Amino acid sequence: MFLKYGSLNKLTNHWVGVLAVAILLLIGLKASAQIGRKDISVHDPVIIRQDSTYYIFCTGNGISVWSSIDMLNWKREKPVFAQAPKWAVDSIPGFKGYIWAPDISFHNGTYYLYYSVSVFGKNTSAIGMATNKTLNPESPDFKWVDHGLVIQSRPGKTNWNAIDPNLIADEKGVPYLVFGSFWGGIKMLKLNTDRLSFAEDIDHLRTIASRKTTGEREANAIEAPFIFKKDEYYYLFASIDYCCKGPASNYKMIVGRSKNIKGPYLDGQGIDLKHGGGTAVLQPDSNWYGAGHNAVATFNGNDYLVFHGYDAHDNGRPKLRILKLTWKNGWPNVYD
Repeated sequence: MFLKYGSLNKLTNHWVGVLAVAILLLIGLKASAQIGRKDISVHDPVIIRQDSTYYIFCTGNGISVWSSIDMLNWKREKPVFAQAPKWAVDSIPGFKGYIWAPDISFHNGTYYLYYSVSVFGKNTSAIGMATNKTLNPESPDFKWVDHGLVIQSRPGKTNWNAIDPNLIADEKGVPYLVFGSFWGGIKMLKLNTDRLSFAEDIDHLRTIASRKTTGEREANAIEAPFIFKKDEYYYLFASIDYCCKGPASNYKMIVGRSKNIKGPYLDGQGIDLKHGGGTAVLQPDSNWYGAGHNAVATFNGNDYLVFHGYDAHDNGRPKLRILKLTWKNGWPNVYD
């Protein structure tokens, strides 16, 4: 078949156009892949949903934030703080803006974000709190307001560590702040209705979980408390052993339960978490050197365990993991 020059020119232009569209589509797909990342590296994640969007808050400069519409593809948002909070810089020597282990909750039209500032390996630490009317950065109401210091621990003065905060309210709506790492274990204090000041004496903190019993000398390797209410029980999740060591990490997740928010929290064998108890939830395996610092959330009638794991196939890099949480005989079960 022969074509006239004009026809050939039209045909050439047609295929050039098709090729151009294809290239643009490929560029768009590549850009989408860059924006929506499934295999994101996070540490100490907590999750919440506003409208149809899920938000992850986690450890990072200014508090790292990720968003998603499907809990699979994640887009990095701007951090909560563009600059390190001045109160934290003034209170914690050496702090420059890298903020640990946030906790997000919603109450009476306001989002409450608790966060930790600390020096690694020391209890030179403090917990702060910020609020926002919305989590949608496109909303005209979007603005994080920092309320500053909530509680602080000091070497040689306190036997507890003010990091890893988690807010939980009882059936009457009374709020409690759970926190702690190593030192004296996991602590709990009742808050006032402003969710910023305490209704109890901070010099007499309630211990609700510990790995250390009387006379033991080893480190009290427990941290990252998270309390989740399910049916008649409050479930206290915590992480034991060591995070943050890449391939040498051996983080593990444990749980205990109580019908009273103040405890005692007992494991499946009836041992109090305050005395070293804890039913295993997740342990290291061939794919993950360790897994821990979890949160629990309910979406569309399903419960989810959100945490980070140290990827054994990526040199122990911390990765976001979200697993469906089921319940059997009153205890949580997870399936990868």
